[in-house]
Amino acid sequence: MQPHEAEFPRLIIAALRGGSGKTIVSIGILAALRARGLSVAPFKKGPDYIDAGWLALAAGRPCYNLDTFLLDADLIRNSFCTHSLQPGVALIEGNRGLYDGIDLDGTTSTAELSKLLGAPVVMCVDCTKTTRTMAAVLSGCVRFDPEVAIRGVILNRVAGARHESILRRTIEHYSGIPVIGAVPKLDRRIFPERHMGLVPTPEHGWAADSIQAIARIGSEHIDLDNLLRIARAAPPVEPVCRDAAQAGDDPRPVPVSPRARVCIGILRDSAFQFYYPENIEALEAAGAELVFMSPLGDGEVPDVDALYIGGGFPETHAQELAGNTRFSGRIRALVADGLPVYAECGGLMYLGEELVLEGRGYPMAGVLPLAFGLFKKPQGHGYTVVSVERANPYYPVGSEIRGHEFHYSRVLRWSGSDDDLVFRMRRGVGIHGDRDGIVFKNVLATYTHIHALGNPGWAPAMVRNAHAYRSARRR
Repeated sequence: MQPHEAEFPRLIIAALRGGSGKTIVSIGILAALRARGLSVAPFKKGPDYIDAGWLALAAGRPCYNLDTFLLDADLIRNSFCTHSLQPGVALIEGNRGLYDGIDLDGTTSTAELSKLLGAPVVMCVDCTKTTRTMAAVLSGCVRFDPEVAIRGVILNRVAGARHESILRRTIEHYSGIPVIGAVPKLDRRIFPERHMGLVPTPEHGWAADSIQAIARIGSEHIDLDNLLRIARAAPPVEPVCRDAAQAGDDPRPVPVSPRARVCIGILRDSAFQFYYPENIEALEAAGAELVFMSPLGDGEVPDVDALYIGGGFPETHAQELAGNTRFSGRIRALVADGLPVYAECGGLMYLGEELVLEGRGYPMAGVLPLAFGLFKKPQGHGYTVVSVERANPYYPVGSEIRGHEFHYSRVLRWSGSDDDLVFRMRRGVGIHGDRDGIVFKNVLATYTHIHALGNPGWAPAMVRNAHAYRSARRR
């Protein structure tokens, strides 16, 4: 656990709304501080894989998720204290607007996370076509909840020196918040976007160049010394970490005897890349040795006892996935033999029969009786709550799972039985009707992404099924 002195710097980069540019600003800060030789620990608030990937690349270490819907307060404190660096600085990128949440009280907001961790807030504001009004808006943010420590402002997408001067003078005069940076409008080619965010780092061949470019921008346009003063002025971290220690065990993996380990395969490449590091670590902690593979180029499936297929963008690699019939055929044979498989979103799509893009069908693995199509608008977007109503290999009947979904695909053809869908959606869209979670043999495939810390039984269930499959093969 971390030292209990106050020299533990931390801050949150927040915004007035989504799309304000806080991810790019956060990446720039992390990269610039790292270029100075500082250790930086990145965190992301909200269900997100793509932004977290960029933050991790900028920091040179994994980015952990602190989501107040998926995780309770004790788990968040524990994870934050465990994964922060000392000495160094912890930077948390918020999501949406500072006070945005899913209920009247904003219990899932970035503001509440700030109060939970005692982290000062630096606002990143999109200044496009606005000047003095921004001072009024920020003054309102300060007064809306005086317990939220808003300590600085970074102006983003500034049009020029005159624009910056008016914004800086009016904001500091009327709101009392110091302006610690002014970032000009950037060339979008530095950070290409898809859907509602950045293109994932595995698909961006010049990601390192983008990080270097934004690091220079961060150094030139943000007062990093002032930013560090804000982070170092955070209240003592000792109460936060003490409460975390009292709440439960350290979430880091505990070594398991090599004899007790099973081998779990994970599809990880530019088509399947959406994995929380906590999920990977939870599998290792539960007793799994992990083997990474790719259906884009690998001809063989390694000898594994279970398979985990995360989300991603199989639609951007449909032709390659369809063409690797040797790999997909082996997956079908292993599933028929009883291989345990857990698949989320993009993994669900890959296990289906077909992916239809602009009227053309691409054969997928053919494990599940589903065909998917892609649409221009999200077909499912946001947090999910599911009730487990039917037997399956991974979750007890009667349990509740909290997760999230974000997909532009939906089912075009479904030739299975509703009895095969074991989840009832209390919140969210799912696969078909109000159902999600299709089971076939030892496969469970769902649109819902889960976070292992918020679903502590998931990783042990994966390992338990892997052990059972290994034992059955040896008979």
